[in-house]
Amino acid sequence: MSLAGKIALVTGASRGIGRGIALQLGEAGATVYVTGRKPAASLSASQSDLPTLLKTADEVTERGGKGIAVYCDHADPDDIKQLFERIASETQGVLDILVNNAYSGVTAITESQGKKFWETEPLIWDEINNVGLRNHYICAVYASRLMVARGKGLIITISSAGGLRYLFNVAYGVGKAANDRMAADMAHELYKYGVTAISLWPGAVRTELITKFVDSGKFGSGSGKGEMSAATVKNMFENGETIEYSGKAVVALATDSNVLDKTGRVLITGDLGREYGFLDIDGRSPPTIRSVKAALQFASYHRLASWIPEWVRVPGWMITASVSKL
Repeated sequence: MSLAGKIALVTGASRGIGRGIALQLGEAGATVYVTGRKPAASLSASQSDLPTLLKTADEVTERGGKGIAVYCDHADPDDIKQLFERIASETQGVLDILVNNAYSGVTAITESQGKKFWETEPLIWDEINNVGLRNHYICAVYASRLMVARGKGLIITISSAGGLRYLFNVAYGVGKAANDRMAADMAHELYKYGVTAISLWPGAVRTELITKFVDSGKFGSGSGKGEMSAATVKNMFENGETIEYSGKAVVALATDSNVLDKTGRVLITGDLGREYGFLDIDGRSPPTIRSVKAALQFASYHRLASWIPEWVRVPGWMITASVSKL
């Protein structure tokens, strides 16, 4: 119950990483607002977000916190504004933790696999970055107003290594790089007000939707520079994280009294697990993208990887330098 009395908002928590983060925050005792899109009238109960979102909120409560489900279309600025107005009203202006996780681009990414950016419809940009980038900025604006007034708070934006190197498609990489820069620049302005802004990179996460697409062979083409084959992608996710590992990382950061020292940085879940000493819920210590052994395994060099100790990692500056455009 290390977060008892704390108020958190996790966007896009109906399933996947958002759900895992919400569950771990609940297990730590927090009151957690979870958002998801209102189900379309044409969808059956089994197809809609309704039972899934409510199930997330209920399980947050079952684990010891308090789950509050809120419908929110994160593509609609008015919906986002109303979400924060409701939180401010119900908590007397208190919001301790914002996790920017909502994302609506997985299907668009999957359907565009194997196509170059000029072969896809230009509006794929909006499908990937409307919720996955613009929404995060809007949420951060409203959250910061509440946090700055109290002189404390934590804003975590879920991003990925796609912000560092080519992954999936052009729009995806641009959006993730922008999220990383957004966290860094927000941290610059928020620091003196005691509010921490961090970009969090999970590893390969075995979400429900990703697992479905990976098993179908739709992810990975290996047809261009920097692209990965379907077999490599499948191997990467089979050895990946559960949806709750990111949640453990968020709880570790939220309970760190010196978390402001990390503001503006890109942090990797696997590195945080080793720093704070937590394991995934299946008892494993998932590989970090800085692990030489994991990198070789992902590339299917299993025999060579077997000779490399788990602790051998590539320094962060070396990874950055390897893809530097300067």
